[in-house]
Amino acid sequence: MNATLWILQALLAAMFGMAGVMKSTRPKDELAGKLPWVEDFSPTVVRLIGVAELAAALGLILPAALGTAPILTPLAAAGLVIIMVGAMITHARRNEPRAIVFNAVLLIVAAVIAWGRFGPCSF
Repeated sequence: MNATLWILQALLAAMFGMAGVMKSTRPKDELAGKLPWVEDFSPTVVRLIGVAELAAALGLILPAALGTAPILTPLAAAGLVIIMVGAMITHARRNEPRAIVFNAVLLIVAAVIAWGRFGPCSF
């Protein structure tokens, strides 16, 4: 189970790391082509979402890998659950069912990591 959680953490960290860097460094106009939902938010909010995703990606790996404050790993996963709930609400308002399904999968993976790292496979 521990190995499975590490694999899930690495995959989720890679996905959110890339997404976080993209949202926090690229202009809103450039993002709108691939991520139409950014039209509903200010550039500051889009960057904030990107920074939160990047911080969560780092939090999924670094605290546990370095043995420093490993409680941050399940907290990062729980934070991603909250971000995905917000994303699902946004996509529901925009009538984007495919995006909702994708966000639901990410939410489930983050929830499994949070459950596993808070519970049976805590550090």
